[in-house]
Amino acid sequence: MNQQTTSFWSSLLPSLKWLKEYQRAWLRGDTVAGITLAAYLLPAALGDASLAGLPPEAGLYACLFSGLIFWLFCSSRQTVITVTSAISLLVGSSLGTLAGGDPGRFRALAACTALLVAAVALVAWLVRAGVVVKFISETVMIGFKAGVALFLASTQLPKLFGLPAAHGGGFWERMGAFLSHIGETNPTALTLGISALVLLALGKRFLPNKPVALGVVMAAIAVASLADFSGHGVKLLGPVPRGLPPPGLPDVTWQDMNQLLPLALACFLLGAVETVAIGRMFSEKYGYRLDTNQEFLALAAGNLATGLGHGFPVSGGMSQSLVNESASARTPLSGLVAAGIVLVVALFFSDLLHNLPQPVLAAVVLMAVTSLLKVSELRRLWRNHRTEFFVAIAALLGVLGQGLLRGVVVGTILSLLLLLRRASNPHVAFLGRIPGTRRFSDRERHADNESIPGVIAFRVESGILYFNTEHIFDAVLARVDAEGKSPAKLVVCDLSTSPAVDLAGARMFLTLHRELARRGIALHLVEARSSVRDILRLEGVEEKVGRIDRFRSLADVVDDVTPQHSPAPD
Repeated sequence: MNQQTTSFWSSLLPSLKWLKEYQRAWLRGDTVAGITLAAYLLPAALGDASLAGLPPEAGLYACLFSGLIFWLFCSSRQTVITVTSAISLLVGSSLGTLAGGDPGRFRALAACTALLVAAVALVAWLVRAGVVVKFISETVMIGFKAGVALFLASTQLPKLFGLPAAHGGGFWERMGAFLSHIGETNPTALTLGISALVLLALGKRFLPNKPVALGVVMAAIAVASLADFSGHGVKLLGPVPRGLPPPGLPDVTWQDMNQLLPLALACFLLGAVETVAIGRMFSEKYGYRLDTNQEFLALAAGNLATGLGHGFPVSGGMSQSLVNESASARTPLSGLVAAGIVLVVALFFSDLLHNLPQPVLAAVVLMAVTSLLKVSELRRLWRNHRTEFFVAIAALLGVLGQGLLRGVVVGTILSLLLLLRRASNPHVAFLGRIPGTRRFSDRERHADNESIPGVIAFRVESGILYFNTEHIFDAVLARVDAEGKSPAKLVVCDLSTSPAVDLAGARMFLTLHRELARRGIALHLVEARSSVRDILRLEGVEEKVGRIDRFRSLADVVDDVTPQHSPAPD
């Protein structure tokens, strides 16, 4: 095999590199982490399958098949592929109408959605679209996840209280139905659910990152096997088929695929943001390189496997990945170990899940939702970044008011609008001399900086491009007008913090030169980068404002002109 072929396969399968470097001492940590992870994945798989409106075995298949393949392709050493609450709820809330009440069709549509997510992720990998996920701001994701948490809670509270589940409708309709029927609460179901919640909360507090949920599930199954809960009106999980389904394509039409594409795009967007965020966190902690585009390929492989295996869309899971890392995982091999354990359960022990009470499963899901609802983050935004807080709340209300699928769109639009707002209103810093030096900085931040009589110096802390030129022009003229009785004779723009200037930016300087000249004020430009100097020369700016070169600094210009522009002594 030649060097070029070897390099291709190494880039396609990062596992080839770390497997060559694998040390025997790592095996124990990866094995322990895999066992711990499997204990965490099993109850999560059952709970998220319920959220997706699918039978419990669909959650097992999704974790199993994606786990068997994801580890080969991912560049992150600790990221775990799994079903997640947000994507599961998105699937469950979107497919009901399309399925028309047919469970078999619902399962086929869910598997097809996973295959479409795989296709979208593959295209994203091919065009190297890793930068796309950076357009979804953390602020919007905080609000979106909080909305998902509340929406999810509205689907699980009826199960916890032993009430009939509300079918259809949004968050407000579900909560209205829940509150109107709360008098019909089943005491036995509520006791089971609250007991499970208390145990899970205690486990989270005193046994962090331990498989407490698995212990609670096993205890509930044991108690339900001895007691007649169904005779008291408590719903049980029901039969879970033993074995694995034969892999194959779901029975759907081209029209179905067209209708599923928006859902697949939303699932990919959520999965990509979450998976890349997890990988970036671990790569920074352990000092290795994360390839964002490679994570797209790993997502494509994982969703292809789960789609062919009759599961539903998967992505990197934050809580599962943290459990994996805290259990001493050194490489993605721990994910393969966990998938192997899920395989054993699916083949030989799935019938043991029959007696799991639904209120206990609801408690597992509700406890998992606490990781999505970050009240402390919302408080921090309220205290320190009031505008960002309202953006987060808008994303939250978008989910609650419009549903998850439209909520994803609302979140994406908000992120882009926030980005455009910041880009179109860059900070224009008006400069003063740092006392005792030849350096200049923002007078607004440093009140002790010395003003230069007759001179207004400014810099734009961004590129000067078509969408922000009007803001910059207005800010400079407003500052000139504010000088009042001591009008400036010179305006100097320090371009050292402007990496790019486009055609509109160059022409803005020509317009600014004309406007200032009309008022008897000169304009100088200094410290421009070579690419910026090139476009300014091409557009004739240098002919108007004087030579722009790499030798003259802001301090040089001020030193040259200050004496002749200083006010005459009385």
